[in-house]
Amino acid sequence: MNHLKLWLLINTFFITIITTQTLLAENQIPTTLDGPFKPVTRRFDPSLRRGSDDLPMNHPRLKKNATSNFPEQISIAISSPTSMWVSWVTGEAQIGSDVIPLDPASVASEVWYGKESGKYESRGKGNSTVYTQLYPFEGLSNYTSGIIHHVRIDGLEPGTKYFYKCGDSSIPAMSEEHVFETLPLPSPNAYPHRIAIIGDLGLTSNSSTTIDHVIVNDPSMILMVGDLTYANQYLTTGGKGAPCYSCAFPDAPIRETYQPRWDGWGRFMEPLISSSPMMVIEGNHEIEPQVSGITFKSYLTRYAVPSEESGSNSNFYYSFDAGGIHFVMLGAYVDYNSTGAQYSWLKQDLNQVDRAKTPWLVAAWHPPWYNSYSSHYQEFECMRQEMEALLYQYRVDIVFSGHVHAYERMNRVYNYTLDACGPVYITVGDGGNIEKVDVDHADEPGNCPSAGDNIPEFGGVCHINFSSGPAEGKFCWDKQPEWSAFRESSFGHGILEVVNSTYALWTWHRNQDIYKDDSHGDQIYVVRQPELCIASTLEGSGKPEDGRGLTNEAADLLARWTRFAASIEMLTVAVIWTSFY
Repeated sequence: MNHLKLWLLINTFFITIITTQTLLAENQIPTTLDGPFKPVTRRFDPSLRRGSDDLPMNHPRLKKNATSNFPEQISIAISSPTSMWVSWVTGEAQIGSDVIPLDPASVASEVWYGKESGKYESRGKGNSTVYTQLYPFEGLSNYTSGIIHHVRIDGLEPGTKYFYKCGDSSIPAMSEEHVFETLPLPSPNAYPHRIAIIGDLGLTSNSSTTIDHVIVNDPSMILMVGDLTYANQYLTTGGKGAPCYSCAFPDAPIRETYQPRWDGWGRFMEPLISSSPMMVIEGNHEIEPQVSGITFKSYLTRYAVPSEESGSNSNFYYSFDAGGIHFVMLGAYVDYNSTGAQYSWLKQDLNQVDRAKTPWLVAAWHPPWYNSYSSHYQEFECMRQEMEALLYQYRVDIVFSGHVHAYERMNRVYNYTLDACGPVYITVGDGGNIEKVDVDHADEPGNCPSAGDNIPEFGGVCHINFSSGPAEGKFCWDKQPEWSAFRESSFGHGILEVVNSTYALWTWHRNQDIYKDDSHGDQIYVVRQPELCIASTLEGSGKPEDGRGLTNEAADLLARWTRFAASIEMLTVAVIWTSFY
């Protein structure tokens, strides 16, 4: 009898192998295990416009519909696996030469929530504030915001739908009912359904198409990788955009921002981010300098992030868990040097990550380190030189950035060298903003920037000539770099779907494909190889050891086994999914 059971077990095992290989063969979606890939460029489609004008403030999606002290611009953000931030705005913002701030204490901050529609068994209270944007120059308008409310609601159960209202019940002025679903607890077997990644969104017609497309894709969470509203490029430019602001307006005493665009952006985004948590990180368009050298006031005041919860105590950088993924959000426009507070916090945060609970480690910041477009080429090379070794040491799996207004996915890379244990860097700064899509590549004749181009708005300049490889001794490649796997100049957004502890499906959706069935611009399975790429925690090791210590033959065998084991895990997940549908 025991022999029969063993035979049946072996038979089932090999049937599983054959079935898995068949499914993978039929799938046709490449994996990072098939890489590194030969670089591919898909040229800008000349039948498309490179951009569109800003939406006017009286556009139906931007104008104010709430009255008096009723909530508007409602948004949510992850605080912890069992808590959520709810934010909104009440009252009237003011713009002009003389503005008088509202009293934040005049309206209460309450959230009612529960598991059934219309039944709110729990209550949460929070705080409120206002901010001002002041310009000491004749002809520039000052601004003071409505009352901005933030409430942290606790005791939430994972994977559970909650219904909520926010506002002030004593007036009474409570919002309509909204609904969200909490994410799973940290676990190698539980992940958000879909994660949308958006960069450089703005408020144009293209931005509208992007958000409409995101809503169709029904994300569980949104990662917004900087440059949200482009409020600092609206009023002075007449809503037409200016890729080089200082070139177009050399006599401007300060880069003015038209703060009502933030209010319009909050209304524009509310249908999405009142039900799906949005996790933001700052970009250069959020700097917004004003009187006394104050910066980032809008960004810091309007949106809640888990800074205290993650121990950073700074809205410029923080971390959080979403199921089996640990996200690290980094600030490129604050001190990133290895002697600074952000680096120290990052090192401690990475050291505390338990890959048994959160196998996936994903990082995001605004300006890309790896970028083959002329725009912003090597702009944040200083940040790369300071932080890349630490991220490589702890085996970050994927990095998302924006800033460049196009799409680009890299082969796994470390220090400009193809490396099977390096992260997959992806640029998605193609949300649709006013500055139009980038089309020039630094490796094409006449497009290599000069040493004086692409000066960062924060930090130093560390432009380098490559010291090895096909571009040795040169500032730019003379062909698409080997670390650039795929690039295309189109507006769009990305969706990350983590399948299990080793496989994640990445899909880039182009705006022009919104009305096409099952269409996308780029798609690949990002595959982790934990057995091959063991994280190194050696202090002061520079480029850390790759953790292998294997012969080439042994490493290849291990890679094959990792791929097979992951395939079996994928099949198991597929069977489970099938059972639900």
